[in-house]
Amino acid sequence: MKKSVIGSILLLLAVLVFLPLWGRTVLSPSVFRDWPFFGRELSDLSPSAQIYWGERFPRTLLSMIAGSGLALAGLVLQAVFRNPLATPYTLGIASGASFGAVLVLHLSSFFSINALIFGISPVPFGAFCGSLLSMGIVYGLAGQRARKGDQMLLAGVAVSFFFSSLILCCQYISDPSRTFQMIRWTMGGIEQCGYGSLAFLFFLVFGMGIVLFFLARDLNLLLLGEEKAAALGMDVHRFHLKMFFLTSLLVGAIVSVCGPIGFVGLMVPHLCRRMVGSDHRRLVPWTFTAGAVFLAVCFTLSRTILFPGILPVGLITSLLGGPFFLWILLKRK
Repeated sequence: MKKSVIGSILLLLAVLVFLPLWGRTVLSPSVFRDWPFFGRELSDLSPSAQIYWGERFPRTLLSMIAGSGLALAGLVLQAVFRNPLATPYTLGIASGASFGAVLVLHLSSFFSINALIFGISPVPFGAFCGSLLSMGIVYGLAGQRARKGDQMLLAGVAVSFFFSSLILCCQYISDPSRTFQMIRWTMGGIEQCGYGSLAFLFFLVFGMGIVLFFLARDLNLLLLGEEKAAALGMDVHRFHLKMFFLTSLLVGAIVSVCGPIGFVGLMVPHLCRRMVGSDHRRLVPWTFTAGAVFLAVCFTLSRTILFPGILPVGLITSLLGGPFFLWILLKRK
């Protein structure tokens, strides 16, 4: 176990340090000697160091954090609902967040919405509020009528379609420039980030990973079925709601910064199960690591394929996730 943890840490560090060097312009390792720390401004560095520390490094770090969080959320939901097609976006969290961001962009055509709200820019703040709204709606349905996981899943799908319709309405009645911004945001991307949001997401995702590692036994019990888990002393409904809240907050925070990036929570847990089995004591650290590496590689491809432009990383994951989804369906059949 110790060797596995050490190997995962070394792999993550290697990806974080060396992957930003690669691109249409391959940077020299000399950028490691030119740090923007210890009182040095970014503008005082060499051009290569400015590209590395100012653009590629923080964006790669954000992609790794987001990939780990989305993969962990997918792992939890697939275990809770015992459905291999369950993803963080099945419960409507991403659609609610997208609607919140789109609504802010639409209202900005009529009002000046430029000031920070609690230190957060308006679009991410609206996205996070939208995710909380969708979470509240699904939880309200679950608390009143949906006492089983599959019913909560159906409620999430219904909420997702509802918010998707509202997004289309906002796009239709907005002017072309705002509509383009809305479409661009809903594709998902890692073009803008600050070290403040990186620190917040890092502690959130890392804390979620620790919590899930200690709850691995309960996740394993769910694989036996709800009745057997309850017979072994587990409060299944309460555990479902607790995992729902944790994953919803996690996905809402990630989507508010990166936009909706799909299929990470679907593909990564399945690939890890094929490698290490279904024991969550091993799956949690493997999924954490694989999610970070997967999205970092996808982001690197997105910023090099269409040079000098940048493809939304959500397009890359969707192009990979669509065939993967069909493969799962065919395999189940």
